[in-house]
Amino acid sequence: MKSSIVKITSHCKKISFWLMLLIALVLIAATNVNPIYTDPYKLEYPDYFGNRISVPENNPTTKQGVFLGRMLFYEKKLSSNKTISCSSCHQQKLAFTDGRAFSQGVDNVLTRRNSMSLANLLWVRNFFWDGRAKGLELQAKIPLSDPHEMGAYLDKAVVELQKTKLYPVLFKEAFGTSQITADRIAMAIAQFERTLISSNSTYDKYLRGEYVPTKQELNGMEMFMNSALAGKGIRGASCAQCHGTPKIYMELFHNNGLDSIFKDVGREEITGMPNDRGRFRVVTLRNIALTAPYMHDGRFKSLEEVLDHYNEHIQPSKTLSLSLQNRPNDIEGKSLGLTANEKSDIISFLKMLTDSTFINDPRFSNPHLSRK
Repeated sequence: MKSSIVKITSHCKKISFWLMLLIALVLIAATNVNPIYTDPYKLEYPDYFGNRISVPENNPTTKQGVFLGRMLFYEKKLSSNKTISCSSCHQQKLAFTDGRAFSQGVDNVLTRRNSMSLANLLWVRNFFWDGRAKGLELQAKIPLSDPHEMGAYLDKAVVELQKTKLYPVLFKEAFGTSQITADRIAMAIAQFERTLISSNSTYDKYLRGEYVPTKQELNGMEMFMNSALAGKGIRGASCAQCHGTPKIYMELFHNNGLDSIFKDVGREEITGMPNDRGRFRVVTLRNIALTAPYMHDGRFKSLEEVLDHYNEHIQPSKTLSLSLQNRPNDIEGKSLGLTANEKSDIISFLKMLTDSTFINDPRFSNPHLSRK
């Protein structure tokens, strides 16, 4: 009898242990704030883009997260007056820019700087013209919390979205919980923005051996890629020093000679370092023919104006980037020395960077339109 009691007691302890473990696992699952990783989104891009991508461990890209992010990217309920969304300043037809020097927010106050293209953000680590945001999740939160852009409405939008029939379900599918938070809104938008990959331009087709460039395009490509050596008769525009690699982008901050006296100090505002005065992030040139006006303040309306600037209007200053301090095509070093034909050729090459697939891809379009 005593032996039987001992066995029963031991058996009860085992049952109690497994029951407690089961309860603990249920509680962990119920409070899980991480995305459901069982349905990953396949990020497809050319090998020549490289694999130095930026995806946080706590926010992997999933099909559910991307769809939710796409819904939120086009969601006007995130703005205080319900009139604008992220897509208002980043329109797909313009390679996710808005065609303005400065964007207009909920109170009609203009932004300080030009809206940047959202192409190929998967490889970017520091966002905005001054690099203030490290990661897409933080980048997404800043305009949502700005009083002049989206109306600093993020916390109230959380409450409003929670009351809808649709969004709690979508958050449950993406993050394992129907509880909506500001962080999860930013995480979902970041997931969607990482899928905005532009890699099917005429230039890409050339790199894949599917397109033969014209003579003018080839000349422009050589001028773009080459650094000039006047003594050896090699002509070039040295564009690739800042916009090199097949992505036509490098994560750098440069003072590109726009001004000698700066109304906007750029990167210095973030780092506090005088050497960063007048430095701004080097943007991608993919789809550049669609993203006018150009520069952080949208001062140039055309590619011709941009080339004229680099050719003959560089303004000297203490922080002027070294690559612009010597103008090797010109013996006196005062001008890049590009001829009218050379500038025309370079623009022909730049137009090869337009990706019509990207700006028409239904995966990036407004999902709310199809729900009406």
